[in-house]
Amino acid sequence: MSEAGLIEGVVGATADRPALLLGPDGLDRHTRRDLRKEEIAIAARFQGEGGWPYAIWAVGGFAVWLGMFALAFLHRLNLPVALVYSSVYAGLGYIVAHDAIHHNIFRQDSRWHWLNELSGWLAVLPIVFPFPLARIVHLRHHTHVNDPLEDPDYSDDARNVWHAIWKTWWNRQPGVKGSIHAYKEAAYKIGTPEAMQALKITLVAQLLFMAALFAMAWSGFALEAVCLWWLPRHLGLTYARIYLSWAPHHPREGNTGRYNNSVIFTSMWGDVGSSFMAYHLLHHLYPRIPVHQTRPAFYAMRHILEARGVDVSSRPVKGR
Repeated sequence: MSEAGLIEGVVGATADRPALLLGPDGLDRHTRRDLRKEEIAIAARFQGEGGWPYAIWAVGGFAVWLGMFALAFLHRLNLPVALVYSSVYAGLGYIVAHDAIHHNIFRQDSRWHWLNELSGWLAVLPIVFPFPLARIVHLRHHTHVNDPLEDPDYSDDARNVWHAIWKTWWNRQPGVKGSIHAYKEAAYKIGTPEAMQALKITLVAQLLFMAALFAMAWSGFALEAVCLWWLPRHLGLTYARIYLSWAPHHPREGNTGRYNNSVIFTSMWGDVGSSFMAYHLLHHLYPRIPVHQTRPAFYAMRHILEARGVDVSSRPVKGR
């Protein structure tokens, strides 16, 4: 067969012989198979444990945050410092819990796995999002990414960043089916004993949160309660909803495939400031890659992702 005939047989079709099966990305099945094998081999290099830095931040950071309440009761608390620290810890707490959900701090077969679970529990207490519920609904998100009926995070869909910021506030309002309300609904839909137990824990956590704020305000520490917990919680939730939910998945509508359910983007806060969520697609492809390893994994896999049709230009997320 001539060279021209061979090319026609691989990438085209003739009247008497069909071409090899081509996918939506224009690649034949052999090319897709080879790219997938290379992709898996690259991903294996970056899968591992986040380890002690994650655990120290979660447990040590929580101890510092808790100690600030003692300083408040002793009238020795610096409110601006408390507000900044509590907000940062609340915002980054879910990042740590996010890796704990996937057992990426310490693996399930590690002697330190109990610290993985403890880190997950403590890291999300400031935003009053109990770890059992966080794990259940986040894993459901992975199973139904960008499905408007099944993805618990779909309510974060927004036209642009300003609309997304507004949505994070709106979704927390009573009667609105978003944020924690959507998560509770998802847990009810899942209906397993673990999901029902997570709902009970969430109810207790929310009641204790409100009781703690009321008790502090009643005792004359209302401003301290605002700076230590109430406002940091809302700021932390806003950060988490923007960087873990909206930006990595925008636009959501119709993008449910393996290589288009997340995007590669740039952030004005840089990779660290956005908690490496700019490379969130790598997390969806391989959830066992710790968050800080998604950046090097992306660059090692960039040529494969580009071949699979992913926009790897790393541009700011734009509205629609």
